[in-house]
Amino acid sequence: MGQETTSIRTKDGDCPAFVFTPEGMGPWPAVIFFMDGIAIRPTLFAMSARLAAEGYVVLLPDLYYRLGHYEPLDATTIFSSPEALAKLGPMMASTDNRRATEDTAAYLAYLDTRADVAGTKVGTTGYCMGGGISLTVAGTYPERIAAAASFHGGNLATDSELSPHLLAPKMKGRIHIAGADADSYYPLDMHQRLKNALTDAKVDHMCEIYPGALHGWTMIDTPVYNEEAAERHWRELLALFAEALH
Repeated sequence: MGQETTSIRTKDGDCPAFVFTPEGMGPWPAVIFFMDGIAIRPTLFAMSARLAAEGYVVLLPDLYYRLGHYEPLDATTIFSSPEALAKLGPMMASTDNRRATEDTAAYLAYLDTRADVAGTKVGTTGYCMGGGISLTVAGTYPERIAAAASFHGGNLATDSELSPHLLAPKMKGRIHIAGADADSYYPLDMHQRLKNALTDAKVDHMCEIYPGALHGWTMIDTPVYNEEAAERHWRELLALFAEALH
């Protein structure tokens, strides 16, 4: 398994990014992995490496690059520590669906320079805040994004002008959304609103709720990790990319 660190120039600065590649010579389809709010850490490296091992060049950008250097957060205590949560707010405020999607123009341009990337069609997957970014990217670069997934993404269909569901008419790739059945960031009425938007726009999509899962269930370093639901997420994500990118 190959892993390298790079820096991608965006209009707002230099974004540190990590690239994971399978063994062998390639080329392989590319996937952009949009992080959750707890930021870059070993768990995201392990998830990116697992995805790469299935035959993808995986790009993991640090969406908090506008902050400069920042101290890593402890995923095991962040939801129970007022001090940790106080740090998280300003970090998440340094990006949003619009800014991260603008940055993605640079990520796509970077992938285009790599000889080990096959073709121009790209997949995206996102977690927590990255879920909304993944869907926004799909609606902003429809000619490039062949498949986009969101797992325990929040605020996916709101009254905000940045809400991803507003871009449904522009999406051309396959869309997969999985939410938790007890998630205040993605309640059932929001789930239905998103489903309706995708259906009305005739987008090829799957929207589902994982019973017994909590917000953040895919992340093994958090107290809400759910192994059964996490493995289901892997099966569905790999099936999505296998059908759309190969």
